[in-house]
Amino acid sequence: MSIAQAPAVTAVPARRRGGFLGGAGSRFVLLGCLLGVLAVAIVLSLVFGSKSVPMHDAVAALFHFDPNNPDQVVVHSLRIPRTVIGVLAGLALGLAGAVMQGLSRNPLADPGILGVNAGAILAVLIAVQYFNVVSLLGYVWYAFAGAGIAVVVVYAVASRGRDGATPIKLALAGTAITALLTSIATMVELADPRTVEVYRSWALGSLSGRGAAVANEVWPFVLVGAVLAMATPRMLNALALGDDVARALGQHVGRARALTGVAVMILAGAATAAAGPIVFLGLTVPHIARALVGADYRWILPYSAVIAPILLLVADVIGRLVVRPGELQVGVVTVLLGAPVFVFLVRRKNLASL
Repeated sequence: MSIAQAPAVTAVPARRRGGFLGGAGSRFVLLGCLLGVLAVAIVLSLVFGSKSVPMHDAVAALFHFDPNNPDQVVVHSLRIPRTVIGVLAGLALGLAGAVMQGLSRNPLADPGILGVNAGAILAVLIAVQYFNVVSLLGYVWYAFAGAGIAVVVVYAVASRGRDGATPIKLALAGTAITALLTSIATMVELADPRTVEVYRSWALGSLSGRGAAVANEVWPFVLVGAVLAMATPRMLNALALGDDVARALGQHVGRARALTGVAVMILAGAATAAAGPIVFLGLTVPHIARALVGADYRWILPYSAVIAPILLLVADVIGRLVVRPGELQVGVVTVLLGAPVFVFLVRRKNLASL
């Protein structure tokens, strides 16, 4: 069989297939176990907070809500929406990080490299200062629009030239646009004291105060982005071999980059709009997935989609407990938890081989 006839789905170099788990059976088993861990993390998120709630009340609030029970009211009105947003944001960031690293062929890439976070922050600050937006639900739409516009601008800049949006050009364009948007955001923030409080409460990343209305606005975008992302493993496996080999394997490189870029934009934009710019999760989780299942994106994507919400919910619970009765933003906790894990993975295995 000639290389032009080889199926793209198997386009994963032997040296990159590694991973702790060998066969498909063991990978399915571990994925099922991780789903169980996710269920436990969801229960912990419902039970623990500034005031702990008995387990039976937390479960009852899901199935037999009693409006006269104050503990169930707390769970039903505050913690269930918060937990749902944590799952949605974690799933979106895990998938976006994995797709972004495959798209850019850069193991240090995360969704923020496309200007998602900077665009969302600038849009929220503009909404507060110039349009008097004061509600969290209002921030969501401005943040999503800002993230989307930033990604489009980065991709447009990187697409100029003969070779189109190559991984190096995407990284350079994303870095430049991010620096520009961050500078503008700083000027907007300093021009109006009202925006300082918004920046402090939103831009660090938090699940606090997110109600059911925010979840209802965000979940359709996460669903669409997840469907697009889960359709990209064959493309990402082929792109990992280089553009020339990908073309020989039947992939339309420009179309593949456009589709994966749209998936990243929707997922990262939705997560940032809902929970603020939570850093490090999209960078670290794909490396954990690779350490377990190797470099085949047919496995990296589902594992990232499950591991990321686990880490985000656990980080949120820790943030609620360590400074009771106050709260530490989940974006801060994810950095504290993710940085040691990432350093361990880097020391254990050369990044170039990931």
